[in-house]
Order: sequence, then structure tokens, then C-alpha cells
Amino acid sequence: MIRPYSHTLANGLRVICVEMPHLHSVELAIYLKVGGRNDPPGREGLSHFLEHILFRGTKKFPSSLAIESSFEIIGGAPNAATDAESTYYYSRVHPECLARGMEIFASMLMEPLLCGIEIEKRIIAEEAREDLDEQGNDVNPDTIVSRLLWPRHPLGMPTIGTLESIAAIGKNDLEKHLGTYYVPSNAVLVVSGPVKYRAVRAAAQENFGMWEGGGVPQTPMVTFRTHTPQISCVQDSDSQMNLQLAFLGFARDDARFMALRFLRRILAGGGSSRLHLRLREELGIIYSVDGAIGAYDETGCLAFDLSTSPGNLIDAVDAAFKELLRIAGDPVPEGELERIRNSYVFDLEFSRDSAYEMGGRYGWGELMGVVRSIEEDQHEARRITAVDIRETARALFDPGNLRLVAVGPWKRGMKKGLRGLVTRYQQQFV
Repeated sequence: MIRPYSHTLANGLRVICVEMPHLHSVELAIYLKVGGRNDPPGREGLSHFLEHILFRGTKKFPSSLAIESSFEIIGGAPNAATDAESTYYYSRVHPECLARGMEIFASMLMEPLLCGIEIEKRIIAEEAREDLDEQGNDVNPDTIVSRLLWPRHPLGMPTIGTLESIAAIGKNDLEKHLGTYYVPSNAVLVVSGPVKYRAVRAAAQENFGMWEGGGVPQTPMVTFRTHTPQISCVQDSDSQMNLQLAFLGFARDDARFMALRFLRRILAGGGSSRLHLRLREELGIIYSVDGAIGAYDETGCLAFDLSTSPGNLIDAVDAAFKELLRIAGDPVPEGELERIRNSYVFDLEFSRDSAYEMGGRYGWGELMGVVRSIEEDQHEARRITAVDIRETARALFDPGNLRLVAVGPWKRGMKKGLRGLVTRYQQQFV
């Protein structure tokens, strides 16, 4: 049984240690509760930009090469990611070099040079252009769906920002964002692997004990929503239609979240999932279908992604709607439910072998206030019933929650056919 040790330094930094003595490498990570939803208007992408800039150099490690080389010599390969609500920095390191890894990350967070801004603008702009067509229009279904899910709110904006907002970011913006959100009370340091709690605590105090900063501003919550299906048909020169069916869902602490996990697996969780079997194995009109859960402090979503030829779009949407109606109307058969349950419970068991997954469970969980042990998740999963899943499906797949985006080479009559399917879905969802 894996249990995390936790300690809060005097400055407010939470330190988590997950002892995994059977492993041979340490996963070191720092989570901060700041992401795209904290970016000010006109500076969308600022959190993501700051994450990039911290790798440009610090007082102790004055270049990106110095940072990379310093990690490499201790067995590391530093990386980072920014999403809507969090930013985290992480690297594998050798157990004997844990304190050195902390020293490098501490220097990045506490004494960055904030240099190379114009070069980084060009790099991130190239990344942003991957979501645009030749005319500069957004053709990424994820960002288009987000605008439909959360209009008039930062959650509806791309975490990377726009070409205009990226170009507007300056050093003053970075300094202010750093001083506002990169403070110890807004962060969690987590170490998982063959380490001892006392050594982790001592190294954390040595390297992060002098980190200063106060409280962070309150995050603006989502208050506006529409109660009717939303459809966006976007023209693109691609050979396929890229489709996303998204449904406005639940906050991460919602009591129905475990049933939501089961729903994703039943519908789009692999080769035995319903959408895969129907759309690929029976109809042969897609290669794959993916399902993803988004979960935030006060809202969330479940989205399904697939691609198909323009001629198969209507059939694909029709078949997908029928599967959603079926799971919202009929109980999941016991055999199917038991298969999904075992798969989930065993995946949780297998996660004990991963320092990265344990660090995420207890580090990110602490940051977001949703820490749960593997045993707690397994216990809840064993209690999920077919009734729980059907009731959750009825709440989630209500037509008023639907946000449908299709990007590709539209032809005459396709949009009308798509809207007709949505109308019929509304009528059948009773």
C-alpha cells in the first residue's frame, strides 16, 4: 500500500513524498495552480509563455543549455506543461542527485533571467500556427469546442494564446505573472521513487525555504452557459472531416465523476468500446475514436474525437448519437460493466509501478484539493452500478449540453443534414 508523506514549509510550500523503494529512479515535479484561465485579457497564452521562458536561463544556470546539461548529468530530462488550470515542471533524476534536481528547479522558479523573449515569441507563434489554416482561421476542434462550452470566459480561449496575444506579451507581463502566481502557497513539490521522507523534507527546506510570496488572486468562475445545442461547421481543405462531440459536464469534485470515468471507457476506451465497435468494426467509417474528460474547479466536459471522410460524416454522427441514446436509456449489461470495472481497477493497481503516475496522483491531487488513494478509487469503482452510469449519462448527454464541431471540406447539403440529426437527437432524448 502506497501512502504519501506530506509537510508544509513555513512559507506555505506543500511538500509531498511518495516512497517507492522498489524503483531505481526518482520523479521530481513542481505543480503550480496557474494556467490559461488566469491569463489577463489581451495576454492569452501568458502562463504558457512564462513556462517556456523559465527554461531560457537563471542566475545560476544562465542558458537553456546550462539547465539541460545540469539535468542531464544527474540522469534527468526536464520538461514542463501548461493547461487551463495548472503548470508543472518535472524530470526524472537519479536518487542520489535529488537535491541537485531541486536546486535547478528552484533557480528556475525563483531567479529566472526572463531573457530570449523575442525568440520565444517566434517559437510559440509557430506552434500556434499549427491550429490555423492558410487564411489564419482556427481549425483546431479543441479550441473551437472550448469557445462553445465556455463562451465569454478564459476557459474558452486556447492555452497557447493567439498570434495577437503572443505578440503583445512583454517582460513586464512575465514579471507580474511570475510575482503573482509563482509563490510557495500556490505550489506543490512532489517527489516519488526510492527516497526517504526525511531526506526529501530536508532537501526541500534547503532549496525552497527562502522562496517568498503571498496569496494569489481569486480565479474568476464560469457563470454563463447556454442551454441549447451548439453547432460549428468550419471549412478546411483537409481531406477528412475532423469531428468533436463534446458535452458540458461536471466539476472535478462532483459525486458522479467515477461514473463519468466509466462512461468514457464504455464509449471510447479502446477496442471493445461501443463507439469503436460500431463506427470502425461494424460500419468501417473511422480509424479510431478517442474520448477525453476535462475537469475544472466548477465545470467540465466529456468529448469524443474522430475523423471520417466527408461522405461518411452524417452516418458517423447518426451512429454516435444512437449509442449515446442507448447508454442513456438502457442499463449497461452486467458483463460489460464488470469488464470495464476490472480494467479500471487493474489500471489503478498497475499505476503503483510508475513514479510519474504516483507523483501526479498525490502532487496534482494536493494542488487541486482532490487527493484520493488508489484504494479509495478502487473501492468507489467496485460500487458503481448500471443505474449510476445510466443516470450520469442522462444528465451528461442532455441535448442542451451538446457542443458539436466539424472541421473539413463541406459539401452541399451536409450542414443541413447535420442540423437535422441534432434536432432528431433532441426529440428522441426523453
